[in-house]
Amino acid sequence: MTAIALTIAGSDSSGGAGIQADLKTFAAHQVYGASVIVALTAQNTQGVSAIHAVPRDFVAQQMNAVFEDLDVGAVKIGMLATAELIETVAAGLKKHGAKNVVLDPVMIAASGARLLEASAVEAIRKHLFPLATLITPNLPEAAALLGSSVAETDEAVEEQADRLAALGAANVLIKGGHGGGDISSDLLRLAGGTRQRFNAPRIETRNTHGTGCTLSSAIAANLAKGQPLPEAIGNAKSYISAAIAAADQVAVGHGHGPVHHFHHWWGKDLRP
Repeated sequence: MTAIALTIAGSDSSGGAGIQADLKTFAAHQVYGASVIVALTAQNTQGVSAIHAVPRDFVAQQMNAVFEDLDVGAVKIGMLATAELIETVAAGLKKHGAKNVVLDPVMIAASGARLLEASAVEAIRKHLFPLATLITPNLPEAAALLGSSVAETDEAVEEQADRLAALGAANVLIKGGHGGGDISSDLLRLAGGTRQRFNAPRIETRNTHGTGCTLSSAIAANLAKGQPLPEAIGNAKSYISAAIAAADQVAVGHGHGPVHHFHHWWGKDLRP
């Protein structure tokens, strides 16, 4: 049976993040991708100039159309923009019994543009945490979800993961890409408190647009294929590390360019 993953997120008109990055990542994992678009952005590698939220009733209709016809094996949730959209998506997930939900609580774009209304943070905690199999905040997002300062030590990251779990998140992956040092270390806190770290060498490149979207959608793709959560995360970490390492091979835009989603495929003769 064909593995199917659904992305519920915003559209990036430059193609490096959001819905476009998610669908590319699904395809790179040989998973069929479906989408529910909740916001449109006028965006490129240098920044976000405008955001247009999709009416919530149309978001609900998109969700109904997908779930009523496709056997969705996993759901990745990205940019949701407003509390109203968060509530609408949560209602749709409950209605359709969505499984393997990966929540990437996108708040700020790599360019610094705010992608989530400040008033919507509580809505994420209240409505989406209980439905998520995994949440994947980076260090600034974890701090924002908790109303705390950004964690600067391994001990502080572990403490914030515990606090996020106490707010209702079943499994927490705090990404360390915004940290310092030669190693990018992501901390997974599983339900029950077991911890596991996923480490990779930090890669020096300005082309990191869509990194968080790509990692979370890779995890969702792996879950749709039936991989256990730690394995899905480990394989996704390897994929995003390779995509970042190959990012400079893709000359796109004049700012923070995208990672190379198809690093395994481009440059090869794929003809049968």
